Amino acid sequence: MSSVGVPIRDQVASAAAPAVPHAPAVHPVNGARRPLGAGEASITGGTLAGWRARNAQATAPHVIAQLRLAGNLHNLRRIAEPTGPEASEPYRGRYPFLDTDVTKTLEGLAHLLADGEPNDTADTNDTADTAALRAFFDEAVDLLTRAQRDDGYLNSYFQAPDVDREPWSDLAWGHELYNLGHLIQAAVAANRRLGDDRLLGVATRFADLAVERFGPDGDPQVCGHPEVEMALVELARETGDERYLELARLFVERRGHGTVELRIFPAEYFQDSAPLRDLDSVTGHAVRMAYLAAGAADVALETGDDDLHAALERLWDDMVASKLYVTGGLGSRHSDEAIGDRFELPSERSYSETCAAIAVMQWAWRMYLADGQTKYLDVFETVLHNAYAVGVSDDGRAFFYDNPLQRRPDHQQRSGAEPTGEPLRRAWFVCPCCPPNIVRWTAELADHLAALAGDEVQLAQYATGTIAAGGLVLDVETDYPWDERVAIRVREAEPGASRLALRVPGWCRGASVAVNGAALAADAAPGWLRIDRPLAAGDELELVLPMPVRAHGADPRVDALRDSVAVARGPIVYCAEQVDQAADLDRIVLGVADVRAATLDHEPVTEHADPAVRSIRATARVATDPAGPLYPELGEDPATAAAAPIETEPTELRLVPYQLWGNRGAGAMRVWLRRG
Repeated sequence: MSSVGVPIRDQVASAAAPAVPHAPAVHPVNGARRPLGAGEASITGGTLAGWRARNAQATAPHVIAQLRLAGNLHNLRRIAEPTGPEASEPYRGRYPFLDTDVTKTLEGLAHLLADGEPNDTADTNDTADTAALRAFFDEAVDLLTRAQRDDGYLNSYFQAPDVDREPWSDLAWGHELYNLGHLIQAAVAANRRLGDDRLLGVATRFADLAVERFGPDGDPQVCGHPEVEMALVELARETGDERYLELARLFVERRGHGTVELRIFPAEYFQDSAPLRDLDSVTGHAVRMAYLAAGAADVALETGDDDLHAALERLWDDMVASKLYVTGGLGSRHSDEAIGDRFELPSERSYSETCAAIAVMQWAWRMYLADGQTKYLDVFETVLHNAYAVGVSDDGRAFFYDNPLQRRPDHQQRSGAEPTGEPLRRAWFVCPCCPPNIVRWTAELADHLAALAGDEVQLAQYATGTIAAGGLVLDVETDYPWDERVAIRVREAEPGASRLALRVPGWCRGASVAVNGAALAADAAPGWLRIDRPLAAGDELELVLPMPVRAHGADPRVDALRDSVAVARGPIVYCAEQVDQAADLDRIVLGVADVRAATLDHEPVTEHADPAVRSIRATARVATDPAGPLYPELGEDPATAAAAPIETEPTELRLVPYQLWGNRGAGAMRVWLRRG
């Protein structure tokens, strides 16, 4: 696994031991939970298995093809082969950190290649050629190895002979340490999952150079884009070398002291206006903020820094209470990809970058591992099935960079500078950080299913698959998140095996569990149903998480959402697309009672969607808004003073999962509807 691995103080093998695939050590650090890795947790069916198959069969091959077309491998090859035919060609791309798109893809491929061909019923014409994935992996690893300088430095932009800029000369925007972070994560994944230590050698040499240059006796600066912090902690776990943990700690503590050179954006953009411990709210560039917090959570977990953890929890709680979209998206501003002010959550201008969704999940998972609170897992789940899932098309070959919660009929998908724009998801981007990030995150979802907390196995997320830890082997079968039932069969149970804890999502009311058909009185600690009896081989458990259709309002301080209603079921947030409606989407009015009376619809939403997906049908109403000026004067005349729309005949409203919107054409869409 690649998100959190072997605690440093629990290393059981020397750094000189041969690299072989392995699971993390069983000992928790500072009372933390130990996540289950390869061989301990697997996904074999259901929604997440479908995502995994799509990732292997469509998304990863598509991303590889785009990387070749965009010139990412060309940039490395001209450094690795200075006398080769491509050496005289220019660097391709606008940004100096494009090597990360290669290494993020390699991280995902390490998992895909280790897992083998996905077990799926997808069209065989789309089946990925594993040999082609392996060929790209080997080619890219070889180029990275040969492009690295003797001192360990590696960046195809700053090493380019036609680039008149020196390495380390622009920490604010050069992102060499950001590059290092993604290189480390790919290297660790390859070492753990494939037993391939080639990239680990490259990464440790580059990391050693970073320690020499920026360590305790070096230059006290930080990278303009946090990310390397969590990677350095992971490298310390993998190698047992605590120098990397110390460098990660230094980067966390140095930020906020004005070390980033300011151009274009203020210090808040870089989280450099105040020390992390002193921030009163998450701020600045959303991806940078969440990556920094995730790395700091790793540092706090490894060093036992309770004060740092407490500061991160305070920031988390404030973010959830005032800055997170109902979908779990983070970031309300396009201008600087920033989080924005408290309660600044406009639907049509929601930025909610797909990479920010991944970063929030990384932060959430680390906070859960540190203190076991399910509030982090609840947000993880919301983000996973909404703000993250929406980022890729149902065929796996097109992507959203930003993720609005509303699309007006005349909207064009563009940054603001282009004269025209593609209507919806795109095959690639000038800054293509999101597609490779999707490849790696989808490939390692099994690493985020469960954890071992002392003598307790905790099921954190629900998916069809197998959990093997703590003396238990559990077969899980479910159509979650579309169905409320989770069946768990105990295949094996050793004497004295761990007890079992099942997460109860925060949206759920009335959760219950039965063992062998008999209702069980389980310990209902906050967020958990704990099975207080020993389990035996052959035991069958059924967890029921009731999923009525829910209506949600918004805090009145969210100006953009006053008098609006959103619809959810389980962890799924729904939206209305114009293609499904007989009435003008902007005139549809939905009441809370309408939502509670809604029914489920089994009709397929899109061509490639999971057959278990459920849409929702409700009876709504159509408003006939009085004609008049945009801003009428309010008075006693009913024609100008109407505080509510004039209602006409009912209309049938179809709501589809937000994660699937935009797959049937470029039309209007709303998550939040007029409430009446």
